[in-house]
Amino acid sequence: MALTSPPQSAPSLSPILPLIAITRRRPSPSIPAAAVVLIAAHSPVSPTLHCSFELEKVKKKGARDSRIEAKVKADYAAFEERVRRTVYIDNLSPQVNESILKSAFDQFGNVQKVEFIPNYAEDMPRCALVEMDSPELAKELVQAMNNQPFMVFGMPRPVRVCAAEMEMFEDRPQKPGTKITCQWLEPQNPDFTIAKKLEELTRRHAAEASFLHQYQLEEEEKLAKQQAETLEANYKKYELIEKVLKDGTAKRLGHRYGINEFNA
Repeated sequence: MALTSPPQSAPSLSPILPLIAITRRRPSPSIPAAAVVLIAAHSPVSPTLHCSFELEKVKKKGARDSRIEAKVKADYAAFEERVRRTVYIDNLSPQVNESILKSAFDQFGNVQKVEFIPNYAEDMPRCALVEMDSPELAKELVQAMNNQPFMVFGMPRPVRVCAAEMEMFEDRPQKPGTKITCQWLEPQNPDFTIAKKLEELTRRHAAEASFLHQYQLEEEEKLAKQQAETLEANYKKYELIEKVLKDGTAKRLGHRYGINEFNA
């Protein structure tokens, strides 16, 4: 990563809140199939850090470079295989730990690893990545969870399961054949305007996601209240039946209406 220093006339970037967004631009002879990462500064007059994520040009490599490149490709292929045999699980109770989750999913196949994903920004139930023995087991697990509810450790609603994605892994390796270069952009640069638009769009998406999350929490609270009321009503019915059987009321009613089953 090459980073050039900002112009001397640029103001300090300490009070600026940067935001990262990704866009695509047309390939050029020097940068084929480049993906540009723009970090838009909060101040409209501040220079912007411009990062381009581009494919490395094919160069003549020695034996050592070839071995390193082969190892990087092998590591990335192993990571892709790991993603295929991993499932993402959310709506977990805060009391769920690794051993509980492992015991719950061992009935579907051997669980290799359980990794919890903490949420520092929102007060949400915990989520986790569960790595199975093979991609086939992971697919079967997702299908089973979608076809029938699966309760884990006291939650009043079933967990949700889907196939894992690469972006969910904190330790994901860099894709082979790519590199990132950075340079400073002035406000007059056309890419600076694009970055500002992406910043506004990202804030809008964050507000929409926050509203949707709040709505989901309210619906879950209503569901939990409804389930608690149903449970209490069923418990009272069973208490009434037990009381009728114990105090002889059921036997007297059986004699009165000629039902002999209550005489036992």
